[in-house]
This record gives sequence, C-alpha cells and structure tokens, in this order.
Amino acid sequence: MAQAVEEWYRQMPIITRSYLTAAVVTTVGCTLEIISPYHLYLNPKLVVQHYEIWRLVTNFLYFRKMDLDFLFHMFFLARYCKLLEENSFRGRTADFFYMLLFGATVLTGIVLIGGMIPYISETFARILFLSNSLTFMMVYVWSKHNPFIHMSFLGLFTFTAAYLPWVLLGFSILVGSSTWVDLLGMIAGHVYYFLEDVYPRPGGKWIVMGKQANPCCRNLFM
Repeated sequence: MAQAVEEWYRQMPIITRSYLTAAVVTTVGCTLEIISPYHLYLNPKLVVQHYEIWRLVTNFLYFRKMDLDFLFHMFFLARYCKLLEENSFRGRTADFFYMLLFGATVLTGIVLIGGMIPYISETFARILFLSNSLTFMMVYVWSKHNPFIHMSFLGLFTFTAAYLPWVLLGFSILVGSSTWVDLLGMIAGHVYYFLEDVYPRPGGKWIVMGKQANPCCRNLFM
C-alpha cells in the first residue's frame, strides 16, 4: 500500500506534486500548531505596511482544518491540477505555472478591490485564504478544455464536464458552504480561459500567454 502511494506521488508532474506537497505540509503544520494561520492569511495592510510579502503566497497553501472538506479539495487539487498539467499543458510546464500565477493574481485583485467597495466590503474582508478558490479555478479551466467528457456525481446523475463547476457550486449550496469561494474561482478561471482560448488579439497574439494564435481559431467564441 505504501509503495503504491509512493509510486502515485512520484508519477505526478512537478507543479502538481509541489503544490500538493506544500498544501498538505502547510495545513498539517497548522493543525499541529507548528505554524499559525495568523501568519499566513491574506492581510493587505500587513503586506503593504509591514512588508509581509509571503502572505500573497501562503494564503493559497492553507486549506483550513483537516476534515472531509480538506480531503475533497486535496482530491480536486491532485486530480484536476494533474490532468491539466499532463494533458492541456503537456510539455509546457512554464505555461502551466504562469496559469496558476495569473489565477492567483486575479483572485487577489478581486478580493482587494472588493474590500474597498461599500456594502460588499465586509464579505470580502472575511475571505482570508484563497486556496479553495484557486483549486476551483483549475476545475473550471479543465471543464472548459474537456466539455464533452461524461461524469457522474456520487452515482446520482450523470452530466458532461462542462457543467462540473455548476454541479459543485450547487453541492456547496446544499451543504451550506460559502459560495463566494467557488464563484471567485469560476471568475478567475473564466478570465483566464477567455483571454487564453477564446479572444486572441487580431494580430494573432494571444492576450495571456503572448503565443502565436492558430488562424482558424481567431474568431472562435464558445
């Protein structure tokens, strides 16, 4: 059993393995009180005034307490991050890392801007960790790249992968979880997907990655 787990871990592509390892180590460290979550959460004031720059990264590594929700997100991280890196980004490790960096930047920007808007600032102020949102972004991007794959939700009903983010969003509503986390991930994922795969520049350059566009896809809107 241990050898099977070790082999599964070693076969993961580098970015997926690194992110999964950092997430598990950080969350376990906080659970064992080796690390304090108060030193990890996103706090714009501490970042700007006290130069605690690491918070821009560590808030994407902590997945709250180790419960069933943690296991679900580790499963999504290991599965969909791996699928993206091995398939959509095969041989393009740097591009995949850039996708994660782009998503993290968009999510951070949304929270910072939302925290300055009256009436909704309190909602965004309660968003201290964006790890779940980044994981949901990967699920969203994968679903856009593989829209026709048939899936089953807990054996209750089947659907195509294009609807996976909405199914998970509905599940969050049913169990009473905060939908803001999922919605932010969907927004960041759609921004990346739109700029990278849907709306290339007229001159043939893609907006996000800056690579040469395929002429047959320049007017593709999905």
